[in-house]
Amino acid sequence: MAKEKTALITGISGQDGSYLAELLLAKGYEVHGIVRRTSTATRARIEHLHSVAEATASPVALHYGDIADLSSLTRIVERTAPTEVYNLAAQSHVRVSFDMPEYTYEVTGMGAFRMLEAVRRAAPQARFYQAGSSEMFGEAKETPQTEETPFHPRSPYAIAKVFAHHVAVHYREAYGLFVCNGILFNHESPRRGENFLTRKVAIAAAKISQGLQKSLELGTLDAKRDWGYAPEYVEAMWLMLQQPQPDDFVIATGESHSVEEFVAAAFDLVGLDWRQYVRHEERFERPTEVPELMGDATKARKLLGWEPRVKFGQLVRLMVEAELAR
Repeated sequence: MAKEKTALITGISGQDGSYLAELLLAKGYEVHGIVRRTSTATRARIEHLHSVAEATASPVALHYGDIADLSSLTRIVERTAPTEVYNLAAQSHVRVSFDMPEYTYEVTGMGAFRMLEAVRRAAPQARFYQAGSSEMFGEAKETPQTEETPFHPRSPYAIAKVFAHHVAVHYREAYGLFVCNGILFNHESPRRGENFLTRKVAIAAAKISQGLQKSLELGTLDAKRDWGYAPEYVEAMWLMLQQPQPDDFVIATGESHSVEEFVAAAFDLVGLDWRQYVRHEERFERPTEVPELMGDATKARKLLGWEPRVKFGQLVRLMVEAELAR
């Protein structure tokens, strides 16, 4: 018997996708995810989902497809008949986007267009969430940033996300699709990829404290970011699609902290002075850096009833303790 609500998630094997799948299964959704065919399975974050599905009596299924292949996306949308679609798939590493700009534009930018087009063709009644990023603000003209702050992207990743944002607005206005853009500021967890800054720092702090690593190399320590907790941010994604009208929302904590603050907090938790172990490495610098990002989620608080609960210090502790446990 088909569930009343069916969700289709691209990027289900990523940090956000895995937490979102858990949330939706707990709410009784039938959940489908799109995964790429690879020679080795890289699905550590979602291996437990079948157990979650059994516990909640909510089915979950994975489908081979690719965000670069419209025909596969259309076929999957037709087959699954989703009531909600969450497009989380992307080449999401900002520094890597400078090394792979064409791939980033293709997957992060055009991928969003293809997913929207597949939904327009095969499930126009579905509600659509497009994953935006605070990086779109880049060299922001005001702090904090709101839904009205102009975009000034400073990386191929950010440029691709701005394109995806405007394409999503276009599909909402031109075709009447229920499309929401979530402009999410940095959100972290123990499931963050190991090459992302916060996870890299948490791993290093834990390993150095255990004598398993000698030092940590990082780029700039001065950049400031608005860091939140990923499971709370995927809840905001779901809330957007439950509203009577589609809209765009900034999701953020309203606090900014420097990379140095994150490093100091992580090393302090394991009783170490970070200055003795952290070295600056120029190769980790971006050609164009974004000095500070901090969001104002007033609109989300008022219309969605959403607000962050995990604070900066708690987030750092969660990540470091998870690495110590590993």
